[in-house]
Amino acid sequence: MKIYVPMDSAAKALGADDVAGVLAAEAQKRGLEVEIIRNGTRGMIWLEPLVEIEKDGVRQAYGPIAPTDVGALLDGRVDTHGSVEDIPFFARQTRLTFARCGLTDPLSIADYEAHGGLEGLKRAIAMSQDAIIDEVKLSGLRGRGGAGFPTGIKWDTVRLAHAPQKYIVCNADEGDSGTFADRMIMEGDPFTLIEGMTIAGIGCGATKGYIYIRSEYPDAIAVMSRAVEIARAAGVLGVDILGSGKAFDMEVRTGAGAYVCGEETSLLNSLEGKRGVVRAKPPLPALEGFLGRPTVVNNVISLATVPVIFAKGAEHYASFGLGRSKGTMPIQIAGNVKFGGLFETAFGMPLGELVNTVAGGTATGRPVKAVQVGGPLGAYLHPDQFDTPFGYEEFDGQKALIGHAGIVVFDDSADMLSMARFAMEFCAVESCGKCTPCRIGAVRGVETIDRIAEGDTGAIELLTDLCEVMTDGSLCALGGFTPFPVMSALRHFPEDFAPQKEAAE
Repeated sequence: MKIYVPMDSAAKALGADDVAGVLAAEAQKRGLEVEIIRNGTRGMIWLEPLVEIEKDGVRQAYGPIAPTDVGALLDGRVDTHGSVEDIPFFARQTRLTFARCGLTDPLSIADYEAHGGLEGLKRAIAMSQDAIIDEVKLSGLRGRGGAGFPTGIKWDTVRLAHAPQKYIVCNADEGDSGTFADRMIMEGDPFTLIEGMTIAGIGCGATKGYIYIRSEYPDAIAVMSRAVEIARAAGVLGVDILGSGKAFDMEVRTGAGAYVCGEETSLLNSLEGKRGVVRAKPPLPALEGFLGRPTVVNNVISLATVPVIFAKGAEHYASFGLGRSKGTMPIQIAGNVKFGGLFETAFGMPLGELVNTVAGGTATGRPVKAVQVGGPLGAYLHPDQFDTPFGYEEFDGQKALIGHAGIVVFDDSADMLSMARFAMEFCAVESCGKCTPCRIGAVRGVETIDRIAEGDTGAIELLTDLCEVMTDGSLCALGGFTPFPVMSALRHFPEDFAPQKEAAE
């Protein structure tokens, strides 16, 4: 009998390790032949620890399971959710990037291959560099960590650059609040990231890669480091990839915990052992990146999606989505919701359906007041905007951004002036200090919001002017996008900035 217990950080935080320990002890006590497999999470965090028991090739899901439930679980006295695939939250998804996450043993490359892994790499090895780049372009894949820049164009720029050495750098510095997709894939299906980076290396002519992981992700660091060793031993990495004569290798590097290192040029400085500050552009990293060489810098999800594009074909991937937003997006649902977790779906689902149907509305049962999309620098969207389809251009039309696709839900008890202040204070704390609008503007912004809170409505115009300066003058997204949450809060929730606030206090 096989029993699957997630080793994902979220599951472990909810007691998965204790459950696995009690299961092993209880099985031994009863003389049961049990194989406990530590898989990744399926992404339904409200059900964690989610234990799956396989009998006769069929996996039944139970959760959340506490250590005290183990005896009843083995006795068959715990109700099952049926198969994971039949749980409504999961059944509604279109899982392409996360198809294996939670299904396989993350550190078994045999398990990975048995579930379609390495098919994309084997196809890419037989293709020319031109053909590899064209396949990525045809898929419509765009950067999944920020502004949605076309991945194929970035790769092609590096491919065409002349240099003795080129690099592939994976940005795994997932620092936005309400985001966890990068961590989930690294802990639950690490070989798909390795395969995607290897395909990128072959396509761009790069022979070396780095995975830059934030220090706050010790489990992801451990799993990825071990997965790289296993892949190298299996011939997936090294000087002769799968016997093709083509070379690519990689290593894991750990960041020191600075939010600004999520910006690609700051990350490159940190990777070189320098202070994590923004570089002025040009030159672009694609031409002068790591150590001054042409460098592809892509997000985890962008690179982890590449294998499915090559395994199933660019046309298959591009058949999902909306307009220029092709394929699927792993949306991370957090905040005040009934059903928080990862939901992968094709671009195009209305925001309101995600919040009210998929996430089940608020956990408190109170009305939804606002939804922030795109991390702490994302705009606050009002329920009046809930018919907005989930797509890059569609969100841009609402003066919002998708970013890393984390959505955080707030009920009607939230004070949006306080949330606007948090955004400005966050920028003030996390600024690398490179440019004046971010370094000084964020500090002045906090002071201005405090004046508004004290009843000085004349400061609202000053705040608006300050946000315009920050947007136009900052070198990176931190200062440039901080006005998004501030101005959207002011625009959609003016009552929270009104003078009567002073009287209420």
